[in-house]
Amino acid sequence: MKNQLRIIGGEWKRRTLPFASIDGLRPTPDRVRETLFNWLMWDIQNTQVLDLCSGSGALAFEALSRGAAKVVMIEPNPIQARFLKENIQLLKAENCQLFTLTAQQALKKLNTSFDMVFLDPPYDLDLWQELATLADPFIVENAFIYVEADRELTHLQLPSTWQKLKETKAGIVRAGLYQKKH
Repeated sequence: MKNQLRIIGGEWKRRTLPFASIDGLRPTPDRVRETLFNWLMWDIQNTQVLDLCSGSGALAFEALSRGAAKVVMIEPNPIQARFLKENIQLLKAENCQLFTLTAQQALKKLNTSFDMVFLDPPYDLDLWQELATLADPFIVENAFIYVEADRELTHLQLPSTWQKLKETKAGIVRAGLYQKKH
């Protein structure tokens, strides 16, 4: 069984990509994704992007479609990782690297710095604080960090150097754009 997501902007606008039907796997809603990429419109070009919990790949593929220089995707589920790998090949996205590991395992293997990060873990795992703390050393000054949750963002205990710039809400989804400042 598979689902479809639609890329909403950039080079691959309107392309649909399949993803696995897995409990807890939910792409960022189109409306929230559109808001996020409107916020990032002038900042996405040529960025090094880290997608900590790729899932369907909606955020990573949207970033690539809109001009990100490189995206590192992390997805521990081997079934969904296979969909991501096939979508990377389908789109000929050579500037995309996929780790089929947990975010915690993948971060131990990285030696790159990022100027854009997507932090959207499965809600029931409550990984925001842990992943934010582990990823923070890889995030450069003034980088943008997108955080998505099913609760108030103020409850997530994110690093104090992450300053919230914008916030939106759609149903149970709470989304915020942060910038790293020292």
